Amino acid sequence: MRQRGPERPLATTLEVIERLRAIGDPERAKASQWYFKTGPGEYGEGDLFVGIPVPTLRKLAREYGSLPLPETVSLLRSEIHEARLLALLILVSAYGRANAAQQEEIFRLYLENTRFINNWDLVDSSAPYIVGPHLSGRSREALRALAESSLLWERRIAALATFCYVKEGDFSESLHIAVALLRDPEDLIHKAIGWMLREIGRKDQAVEEGFLKRHYRDMPRTMLRYAIERFPEDLRRRYLKGEV
Repeated sequence: MRQRGPERPLATTLEVIERLRAIGDPERAKASQWYFKTGPGEYGEGDLFVGIPVPTLRKLAREYGSLPLPETVSLLRSEIHEARLLALLILVSAYGRANAAQQEEIFRLYLENTRFINNWDLVDSSAPYIVGPHLSGRSREALRALAESSLLWERRIAALATFCYVKEGDFSESLHIAVALLRDPEDLIHKAIGWMLREIGRKDQAVEEGFLKRHYRDMPRTMLRYAIERFPEDLRRRYLKGEV
């Protein structure tokens, strides 16, 4: 068995952020700020990057696995995008090894801090591994509330949280959220719903097509394109032409 390296003992948020700033790459940061749409009026407006690749952040998440929960939440509230992603990676790992009471606390803190989970990579790397699993076997009303939120990122959390159910062959929640967000105004929600529908199709194309035949004419084009991306070319073209 491959052994994990030693965890850093009881670091502080300040120490972690200082390290992130020290190893950041200004050129990568500049490219990331363009890629994640941080300009005026864009969905990531004002976000700050220091330029650290995700594999490095995953390695740091293992190193800082013992970061106390209050410090991790403080890190999640950082102005630095990579600090927030690092905090979420730490929380995902902590949730996976936590007992029931600790998982409940992590879930609660996650929902209390959604305003800091404010870009698609932050949502996608955490919602399917904390929110979805926590609501498995429980009431999923929290997902319904997130789907009705005025906050773009909470709606994306609702969509992506259902990914874990799709993997297990349970499509009902994804389909419910898809209907709720079918006319959402945001492109990032169109992509998220299309992605979940595509994943359903990988498991059971008949289920996905049953949904599409009822709704595809009302879908935003991006949502439909994502949903049918893996279809045979002739079938994909028929959906795009409205001939199904």
